[in-house]
Amino acid sequence: MSLHSNEHPPIHPLPETYDSILLISFGGPEGRDDVIPFLENVLRGRPVPRERMLEVAEHYYHFDGISPINGHCRELIAALRQELDARGVALPIYWGNRNWKPLLPETLREMSAQGRRRAIGVVTAAYSSYSSCRQYRENVQQAQAAVEGTAPHVDKLRVFYNHPLFISASRDRVATALEQIPAERRPQTHIAYSAHSIPLSMANQCDYVQQLMESCRLVSESLGIGSERWKLVYQSRSGRPEDPWLDPDVNDHLKAIRSTGITDVVIMPIGFLSDHMEVLFDLDEEARETSQQIGLNMIRAATVGIHPDFVRMIADLIQERISNSAERPAIGLYPANHDVCPVDCCPAPAMRRPPPG
Repeated sequence: MSLHSNEHPPIHPLPETYDSILLISFGGPEGRDDVIPFLENVLRGRPVPRERMLEVAEHYYHFDGISPINGHCRELIAALRQELDARGVALPIYWGNRNWKPLLPETLREMSAQGRRRAIGVVTAAYSSYSSCRQYRENVQQAQAAVEGTAPHVDKLRVFYNHPLFISASRDRVATALEQIPAERRPQTHIAYSAHSIPLSMANQCDYVQQLMESCRLVSESLGIGSERWKLVYQSRSGRPEDPWLDPDVNDHLKAIRSTGITDVVIMPIGFLSDHMEVLFDLDEEARETSQQIGLNMIRAATVGIHPDFVRMIADLIQERISNSAERPAIGLYPANHDVCPVDCCPAPAMRRPPPG
């Protein structure tokens, strides 16, 4: 694997010193009473039938209305705080969500009241698409507009799908899962890398699939797994049935590989950073049930979560931005991603209305 350090777009200029860090995440309910208001926030402005929303709500009720994503954010903040303290980086860490408490407008008001003017934004997504990048930036802009007075400026960290520490953390998760397969069967075990499906109208206008494929390839090659033994698959499809989305669906893929005689599969949710609801329900429940029905031994690898390499990577990216460093680690076929997204980067798909403003 090659290490890129010089092939990259111009480095983002630093007009001011950063005074804070803002963790920006999707958010999730933390009790049954939160589920419907949370889903209404998620679906605002989207033409999704209420019966579909209620169907998704049942997924959350299956787990008492508690999504683990907020808990993961708290764990990540604690781990990152410890790592930054060890490096002498004393910037305070704030946390704001797109869809549930603590909501971004509330957090930016708090930051403004405490005199914070320029923050480094850490988004809990590794890849480029409208939903995983641009929409977060739009949500920050909307939250800034809702702040009375001066809202802090937020500069988002670059996406890190090909950062060596993200790959090493993902590699460890797959390797640990493979250890649960009997040694004599490991050489034939298939790896299904799973990511959230998105509409083709969105995927065709961004690098989401290319970046996912590169992460999968890098992890597989680091484990000595050839291309014939792994596949990028998708999950959690929503929207209208007539709209084309990325496939194959993870359940369809499990049936396909079982029909070829494969007996063991590791599912690695490489498109997710933590074990939140799509992972718990769509993989640990639905994909496991599919595997049991067809006689396939399924092991689900953990997400990177607070793996030490992943936490180190975030701290490295923060220091990279603070220092405006020319050293921008990235491995594989592509250079480090841009710091500042181009105006036309990851546009909203035509089937959905862009947020106001």
